[in-house]
Amino acid sequence: MFSYPDLCSDKTKPYVIAEIGANHNGDMELAKKIIDEAVCCGADCVKFQSWTKESIFSKKTYEDNFFLGDDYRNRKDYTLEQIVDKYHIDFEKHKELKRYCDSKGIDFNSTPFSKKEMDLLTDDIGVPFIKIASMDLNNIPFLKYAAGKKKPVVLSTGLCGLTEINNAVECLEKEGCDEIVLLHCVSIYPPQDEEVNLNNIDMLKKNFGYPVGYSDHTIGTVAPIMSLAKGVKIIEKHFTIDKNMEGWDHKISADPPELRTICDAAKTGYKMLGSFRRHVNETAERREAFQRSIVAARNIKKDEIISMEDIDFKRPGIGIAPQYYNFIVGKTAKRDIAYDEIIQLMDF
Repeated sequence: MFSYPDLCSDKTKPYVIAEIGANHNGDMELAKKIIDEAVCCGADCVKFQSWTKESIFSKKTYEDNFFLGDDYRNRKDYTLEQIVDKYHIDFEKHKELKRYCDSKGIDFNSTPFSKKEMDLLTDDIGVPFIKIASMDLNNIPFLKYAAGKKKPVVLSTGLCGLTEINNAVECLEKEGCDEIVLLHCVSIYPPQDEEVNLNNIDMLKKNFGYPVGYSDHTIGTVAPIMSLAKGVKIIEKHFTIDKNMEGWDHKISADPPELRTICDAAKTGYKMLGSFRRHVNETAERREAFQRSIVAARNIKKDEIISMEDIDFKRPGIGIAPQYYNFIVGKTAKRDIAYDEIIQLMDF
């Protein structure tokens, strides 16, 4: 379950969001099947998108009939307005999906595209956090409204430069919101490898001091798994049960095997980051077994002066460590030392 304090801790695993978005294609039974698969894969949350014909596009977009690179761009049997109307989730269906997620033990959330939809999600349904799409990062009135809901706010940063991100964070802070998560995001579907810029995760941490996650639009699992090495607190990945299904985002979405791989990595990967402080975890016995001691490279007679050619370095490490060879070279042997024998301090 979502917990902002957990996101601020290094001792909890990243929170994995299966971004269903509009991959339900307006079919609630399909939506429930995708939820079921997300649960089986180990996701912590499923997220949808909350919009209507009126809240997502202006009249001009519908008049232009402009599709954003999906299955419908070259089709003549649908208009953009028809598809948007078909794919939107009405208020009652939101509540139905929330009840279904509760019954399956997975968090429900959705990205609001208007104040009315934010009211539904926060006041009526009670989502654990408010997700702001990157297109609204410069929508200051909307951000002020979100801050007034007194919930954690998760900001996607795609489409926006550093100044816009800073302005959004400052806006939320001034309105009393101090539970913020920034998601590094590249709003290209899909981006080229050199456009992913996972090092921006470090930059966001350094500049803002809030938990940082990664919203992924690449194909496959490499980028989200690599983001674990950057210490991300949230991984958001588009999710479908069939990449060949007709719709907006199916082709760039993870399928169940891919989402399971990401979830499994999130359960263990964060533990591997460990500490910036150097810790030697191996036991003394193991160190002794693998490290070396100074040994005699030949039979050394009593009263002989030990030279560099007279010593070698071999396991186990129960004698004098190799870095102290200068302490031995030039000393006089107190006894006969046999070839390959571990040299001790009392031997010279």
